[in-house]
Amino acid sequence: MEAPTSEPAGNANGTGNTQNLTVPVMQKNTNGSVPAPTSTISNGISADEIALYDRQIRLWGLKAQESIRNANILLITMKALANEIAKNLVLAGINSLTLCDHSPVLPSDVTSQFFLPSDRSPVGTNRAIAASTNIQRLNPRVSINIDTLDIRLKPPSYFSAFDIIIATDLDAPTLNLINTATRLNNRIFYAAGSHGMYGFLFSDLIEHDFIISRSISNVPTVVGPESPTRSIISSSPDPNDPKVENVTKRELFSTWLLASSSPLPAEILKSPRRKKVVTPILSCLRGLWEFESQFGIRPNPNDKAQLAQFTILCGEQHKALGLPAETLRSETLRAFLQNIGGEVSPVAAVLGGQLAQDVINVLGRTQQPIQNFVVFDGERSEAGVYALHPTEGELGRGLLPISGGQQQQQQQQQQQQMGSEEVIDLD
Repeated sequence: MEAPTSEPAGNANGTGNTQNLTVPVMQKNTNGSVPAPTSTISNGISADEIALYDRQIRLWGLKAQESIRNANILLITMKALANEIAKNLVLAGINSLTLCDHSPVLPSDVTSQFFLPSDRSPVGTNRAIAASTNIQRLNPRVSINIDTLDIRLKPPSYFSAFDIIIATDLDAPTLNLINTATRLNNRIFYAAGSHGMYGFLFSDLIEHDFIISRSISNVPTVVGPESPTRSIISSSPDPNDPKVENVTKRELFSTWLLASSSPLPAEILKSPRRKKVVTPILSCLRGLWEFESQFGIRPNPNDKAQLAQFTILCGEQHKALGLPAETLRSETLRAFLQNIGGEVSPVAAVLGGQLAQDVINVLGRTQQPIQNFVVFDGERSEAGVYALHPTEGELGRGLLPISGGQQQQQQQQQQQQMGSEEVIDLD
């Protein structure tokens, strides 16, 4: 078999500071052309793609694979967690993945990121550029683009080019800034962070409809609310199986700013037993986000003043959540503080795999999505899911009712806050 050749990779969205890279592409015929698909399925997926993605098509269906194939995803900050997310999404066969990171590779990155080159030292190279070649090798059909401009300098319009935005390992104010921009552009937003043995996932799908196929029950399906965030929109018999019905459900979501400060669900707060099993890592994470918002830095475990302030903030967050004081122990605080900013490969693999799977489920629209926080505790090997929303007011699109001139005004205001960028076409 002829060895794969290389060609420069272009930029699908044509924005941001990007680089032309030499990356592997599909095997070529002897005349230099890329082999054409032998046939095309009605939905646009070629026969060779059917063969390539056969296992996953059998799992989630051809229609879901078509949605995955058309997805353009932005992945921010290329550290260990983002490496895992990129691996799973590229292998799934998305259309394009844009890697946005303005930071250089540090010596500590070399031991935790498997996409960095092994034939030379990548230290000092931009993280997105350093990882891109090996990411491309996973699946030459996926367009890999690079943006080396600080995400905080992007105008809100930048995010409109993507279907899904995934922000990893960023501070709380930056996550809030990005989520505001994704809401203005009606785009799906995920946030994730890894801190040694601990981590979290967050999703803001705004409003998401999905279809569940299930056996028809003796009790008819009733259209209406199922939970504070989920409603049944419609129900109809499956045309291929009279014993099955297809139920369309809708989930409503909150923004990062509201969800990261909202109370626990009422069903947990009403049960003393359930409150005791809520992981104290949620309080620690909220204490960290509050510390970042107030002081603009992460707490230094060697600074006694910062340690004392962080402890106070965690205690306040724990109390605000209505959790028993005895579940937030000093050893838990100490362990979390020592893990802040750390990267543990198995933890990154668990978090990255779960986030990527939820992205695939959301694109396929046949599975219940994450609603809306996952808190991972590696010490206990637990990943609790918490639906964190305000107790009053609307969710979904009603949470941010912006239209017309009002939207344009807010976009202009946010652009002034975030700065402006020069648009560069790579092609």
